[in-house]
Amino acid sequence: MWRVSVRDLLWRRRRFAIALLATGLVFSMTLLMSGISSSLHAQNRRIVRSFSADAWVVAKGTAGPFTASSAIPAAVSDAVAKLPGVRRADPIIVFRSTVGPGTLRDVNVLGYRPGGIGAPHVTSGRGLRAPDEVVADTTLGYRVGERVKLGGHPLRVVGLADAVTFYFGTPTLVLSIADVQRLAFAGQALASAIVTRGVPRAAASGLHVLTDDQVVHDLERPMKNSDQTLSLVNALLWIVAAGIIGSIVYLSALERGHDFAVLKATGATNRSLLTGLALQAVVLATAAALLAAVLAAFLAPIFPFTVSIPGGAYVSLVAVALAVGLLSSLAGLRRAVRVDPALAFGGA
Repeated sequence: MWRVSVRDLLWRRRRFAIALLATGLVFSMTLLMSGISSSLHAQNRRIVRSFSADAWVVAKGTAGPFTASSAIPAAVSDAVAKLPGVRRADPIIVFRSTVGPGTLRDVNVLGYRPGGIGAPHVTSGRGLRAPDEVVADTTLGYRVGERVKLGGHPLRVVGLADAVTFYFGTPTLVLSIADVQRLAFAGQALASAIVTRGVPRAAASGLHVLTDDQVVHDLERPMKNSDQTLSLVNALLWIVAAGIIGSIVYLSALERGHDFAVLKATGATNRSLLTGLALQAVVLATAAALLAAVLAAFLAPIFPFTVSIPGGAYVSLVAVALAVGLLSSLAGLRRAVRVDPALAFGGA
């Protein structure tokens, strides 16, 4: 029976090639959806870890430094540095702005104390030394020495850093905290949070201590709806793939009515016919999954941020492809079962 199924695939190769391309494209989109979700979560963890902080101190009642707008006096860092268990404490600022000249682009802005906690890993150029200097994420496309305007204030790019993105791939500019205070708080000595080396054994009055995991959880909270949306789209894409494969298998079953009659007349059982249909569907689904891996690799660079597809997504795709193939084969089963063996001898 498997030979008959393979020969039928070869006979209708043009139709199956079209179905293979369509299903492969659908499956590649599920891989890309998984890669988008994984990359967005990975960059949130990466930006938090980049500070190399043991604890984050924020205003009491504030969910986290990246999602809340509550500010605290930067001088609080001196008091935090004296708490038991703390070896060093520095203020940081997190806010959003736009950068030019030319077409404005949304950017995240991080302010830190040069030489203190939170310094970015510079891959080209150098770190901050003087006012009005900036370290830019490489995705912005700036060159060392280039002049940019952040919120209308001129700055000079002195260094570049890789993968300093968060908030759905938004690139980041890193400035001295004094420059950011001038831009965000009209020069007031305020901060979004205090980052520490060593964990405070007790928080000062009006402050709250967060761990890295708590900060990451808060940063990912706005992504809950997007994760649910991506999961829903993935489920719909799998249904579309099942529909494509099911329609091809059903059309094949319609056209093979006389073949089924001959097979039944020569002793083939309904179970063996189902096995043949399932083989066709599984071969098509598996081949589409392999094609999807290739298509996803070519399509991933098109996205405005890095899309890293996790290895588990490929394993899941193969499992889903097999399930889709088996379920789709049921589309032609009823047709195969209802074929009368008498058709093989010209009967009605």
